[in-house]
Amino acid sequence: MKVASPSSAIRKSRRGFALLTGLLCALALLPAVARADNPIVQTIYTADPAPLVHDGRVYLYTGHDEDGSTNYTMKEWRVWSSADMVNWTDHGSPLNLASFGWASANAWAGQAIYRNGKFYWYVPMTVRATGAMGIGVAVSTSPTGPFSDALGHPLVANGEFDPTVFVDDDGQAYLYWGNPHLWYVKLNPDMISYSGSPTQIPLTTAGFGTRPGNTSRPTLFEEGPWVYKRNGLYYNVFAASCCPEFIAYSTAPGPTGPWTYRGTIMPTQGSSFTNHPGVIDFNGNSYFFYHNGALPGGGGYTRSVAVEKFSYRADGTFPTITMTTTGAPQVGTLNPYTRQEAETIAWESGVETEPSGEGGRDVGWLENGDWIKVKGAAFGAGAKTFTARVASATSGGRLEIRLDDAAGTLAGTCTVPGTGGWQTWTSVSCPVTGTAGTHDVYFRFTGGGGYLFNVNWWQFAA
Repeated sequence: MKVASPSSAIRKSRRGFALLTGLLCALALLPAVARADNPIVQTIYTADPAPLVHDGRVYLYTGHDEDGSTNYTMKEWRVWSSADMVNWTDHGSPLNLASFGWASANAWAGQAIYRNGKFYWYVPMTVRATGAMGIGVAVSTSPTGPFSDALGHPLVANGEFDPTVFVDDDGQAYLYWGNPHLWYVKLNPDMISYSGSPTQIPLTTAGFGTRPGNTSRPTLFEEGPWVYKRNGLYYNVFAASCCPEFIAYSTAPGPTGPWTYRGTIMPTQGSSFTNHPGVIDFNGNSYFFYHNGALPGGGGYTRSVAVEKFSYRADGTFPTITMTTTGAPQVGTLNPYTRQEAETIAWESGVETEPSGEGGRDVGWLENGDWIKVKGAAFGAGAKTFTARVASATSGGRLEIRLDDAAGTLAGTCTVPGTGGWQTWTSVSCPVTGTAGTHDVYFRFTGGGGYLFNVNWWQFAA
């Protein structure tokens, strides 16, 4: 019998949330029914987004709030990726506390960067020997890992956390971090050592705003800095005040200042008393990542990553960005005629992912009525057949292909047999009709009681 997954306790509430979303949208009933796409991950709780653009994709590095957490219970980091900003592929957890022999707890907010053919992931943890926070660095030749500890000890350890890293145009790399202070150090070209000593950036009210009624911490800077350069201007976007936090920013003519406070980007909102920014440009657009408590059971310790598209003002300043359930629009379309991983998801109900015996991940824990939405699949003249890689330790079930809604037009149904095991894989195919054009595709899983089957990948054929 398949043992219940760690997240099974909240699966039903998430399913109810998804169904409620669909009902509310149906009641609104515009010519094209709108669907929520934020938060962008619904299978687990995620926090502290750190996006990285590489080779035509956005790789999103996050923390993982454990189900039912009441005090930042975080043991691993996760990776997701997307080529269109709406369909996100789950790459699992290539890095966790056990990856660092010197760490004991608190897998908090980190950031990854690419340089010299390698990916460097800077992450804060509690140092076992001291009980204070330190920052480690892990390295991989792939953006999805596996990552390994590059040093065997912290890169820096002064009790503060939330690293961000950025490489300037002249090739000099900088690591920034801090709470309650703000620090930086110049990284060497190897990205795992530094020159000089950590330097504290002066937190002045002119540079980081004024925190009302707080004499011990007079500026708004709280934590979670995100430093980058755009059009010759240096930006420091950060979580401000506490608690709750909002997102503010400062700018400077150089990487170490002097900083000038510019105001609020994202006001306090979203059912989480913390927030954490991540800012990128991708395919000619600008995107702002953050987290909130929007999923069922969500809150300050069970957060979820979301994203909004925005445009800088002509002078380079930020507009005010508010949280939405719509999220960012799709960039282009998804090609249904190439193999797609089943764990590529725009929205879902009742679904979880797990490591696959065939490599990568699969979707599982599927029960009657669960579904996955894939957004904006461009079928052209239309598909004729559909194939999926499946496994079942029970009697299987049915995989329905529906268009534009979880209860939309039925384009085809594949029967999934029992295969003798949850990782005993076979391929099933079935005819499909009526797919011409571009559609949101809903894979709906039906059958008897209990868990039905797992899905590893799928592909349409014309």
